[in-house]
Amino acid sequence: MRQRLGAKPSAGVDHTFVDPLVGLLKAPRRVPKMGARGSPPHTGFVQSSSMSPFLGIFLALGCALTTNVGFLFKHRGACAAAPVDFRHPLRTGKALFSSRFFALGMLIAAGAWIFHVAALAVAPMSIVQAVLAGGVVLLAIMAERTFGLQISRRQWVGIFLTAVGLLVLGFSLPAVHGAHSRFSVPGMIGFELGLLVVGSLLIMGPRIGAPVRHHGFMLGAASGMLFGVSDVAIKAISGMVGSHGFVGLLSPWLLVCVIASVAAFYSSAKGLQDGDAVPVIAVTGTAANVAGIVGGIIVFGDPLPGHPATLVAEMFAFGLVLVAAWLTPAPIRAAGPVVAV
Repeated sequence: MRQRLGAKPSAGVDHTFVDPLVGLLKAPRRVPKMGARGSPPHTGFVQSSSMSPFLGIFLALGCALTTNVGFLFKHRGACAAAPVDFRHPLRTGKALFSSRFFALGMLIAAGAWIFHVAALAVAPMSIVQAVLAGGVVLLAIMAERTFGLQISRRQWVGIFLTAVGLLVLGFSLPAVHGAHSRFSVPGMIGFELGLLVVGSLLIMGPRIGAPVRHHGFMLGAASGMLFGVSDVAIKAISGMVGSHGFVGLLSPWLLVCVIASVAAFYSSAKGLQDGDAVPVIAVTGTAANVAGIVGGIIVFGDPLPGHPATLVAEMFAFGLVLVAAWLTPAPIRAAGPVVAV
């Protein structure tokens, strides 16, 4: 029988039947690593995941649109609600959700969150955040055309530079395949802790000597960083769930995600009350996008560009984002009284 199958008789183990069985027995052990960096390049999963970046881009576009619509509704509702008091979170939360516009904005934001989680689960974080960068321009258009908010020429320039900088930053990164959700634990701890510290300092702002007139803008930046903490944790959890099922949810990163999300909720609402809508929302999205792109490199090992010209382009993109952050806040924000929308 072995002769008819083309097998050659030899002393010892007959590998004609053993090798396929060994391959089948070993196959399940490679399942947890599917989609992670270093996974076998010729498995069926990698071939089916070749469409993942395109699906991630589609989901990120939906997230960008719904996120900004939700933010604009939340701004209108937050301005009509009682001032946010960090010392009384339950009372503040009840007052915010009593506003119909804020509650509607949160409902829309929940849909955006689903889009975001789905995008992070199927595509590299740097690609998702780069697509979300285009939402800054969508924000300005919707704010001016639909919500009747006035945007100065200086703010338009800042928004345009932000979008260009984030797009160049995101798409200049080398392409990666699969979800790319395998992460470095030391990198994760250091990155998340660093964002939490900087975000906390921005929230304290005036108490440590920062100008009061820019506190709304600073709260927006803090919210974006805290959303970045949550996004990085979600990305890590998605990889753990993909490897271990729902057991992957039993992780300390889930607690980090919840704490960062709650803190971002209150700081974002306070920032929307204290600052102009478009600058605060724009800096929130910008901070979250930059945190996501940098987190993809530091935590998940997304590759850096190898060509010097590409590296220069990324440094230029970071410079554009910094210049935009200086231009976007309204310079006359503190000159007049706050007008509730």
